[in-house]
Amino acid sequence: MNASGPRQPISCLGDREHCRRPPSKVADELAARFRAALSRHGPILEARRLAGKVRRCHGDLILRNICLFEGVPTLFDCLEFDEELATIDVLYDVAFLIMDLLHRGLANQANLLFNRYLDEADECDGLSLVAFFIAVRAAVRAHVTGARAAEASSGEAAAAAKEARAYLDLASSLLAQPRPRLIAIGGLSGAGKSTVAVAVAPMLGLPPGARILSTDRIRKSLHGVRPEQRLPLDAYRSEMSAKVYATMREMAQKALRSGCAAVADAVFDRPSERDAIEEVARDAGVPFDGVWLDAPIDAMTNRLKTRTGDPSDATEEVLLGQLRRDLGAIAWRRVDAARDVADIVAEALRTVAGESQTKNSTRR
Repeated sequence: MNASGPRQPISCLGDREHCRRPPSKVADELAARFRAALSRHGPILEARRLAGKVRRCHGDLILRNICLFEGVPTLFDCLEFDEELATIDVLYDVAFLIMDLLHRGLANQANLLFNRYLDEADECDGLSLVAFFIAVRAAVRAHVTGARAAEASSGEAAAAAKEARAYLDLASSLLAQPRPRLIAIGGLSGAGKSTVAVAVAPMLGLPPGARILSTDRIRKSLHGVRPEQRLPLDAYRSEMSAKVYATMREMAQKALRSGCAAVADAVFDRPSERDAIEEVARDAGVPFDGVWLDAPIDAMTNRLKTRTGDPSDATEEVLLGQLRRDLGAIAWRRVDAARDVADIVAEALRTVAGESQTKNSTRR
């Protein structure tokens, strides 16, 4: 483009009437929704252009144009024949790869790419555009694939037409109303917070899912180092930790106001920190769910000992210090985190879905 709770699979809209409508009517309705979305996003698109975020990009950033070269993911076969077509918003470039992952049923990888890119790049101003950009990419692929179906033999045409419809359904799902909500996942070091956050995030909000805001990654970013690089003890003094939590809350506010769901991943061992993150959701007028992971000391200690290449610098000594602290009354839903990771994640998701259903019933 120049200048709540677990959801259904994105390739299935579950709308029988939608499937019965003539293709031309479906296309017309989708085009109208795109025009309305473009009108809403116009000012942000222009502001990003003026900020220098429209530039020469790869232009054709999909999985088939990425390879592992000497162990490093490497892009190739960029769009070279037309500089104007390749001059796009940088988020529109990334959106093509996210869309390709979603189309192939790789929602977890799509969310991971989305979050790691945002961890590296200052793109908070473009969060509201991500689903729209992915939808445009999906619609373009629907058009290209549909045109191929029209020229193919009968056997190939049926498969191409089915794929085109899947792209069209994906585009339609991405133009739905935003579903911002805030999930906070707390617990002592080694309880499994980051693992649960990564598993839950793809299920929240519009594709590609929630923005994960980890205090471990934010702390490293504020110190200008890679997530895996260890920091000295001085980086964990109380005033620095206060700044990290404040930055996380500010980033969560921006995500929610952009219509994006957010997952806050932090220890949250002080009542004031738990109250403050809940206040973010109240100020934004979105649902809030707090999940606290409980695990035995030996389980948390073992996890800390076996970590490798992790953004967290927590050690057994850090955990012992947390255990000596008065955590205060924890009102969040408490989840037994001593079990298999899959079971912990499943219960966390049920907790979020259950609270959403309760709130909906209360409103009715």
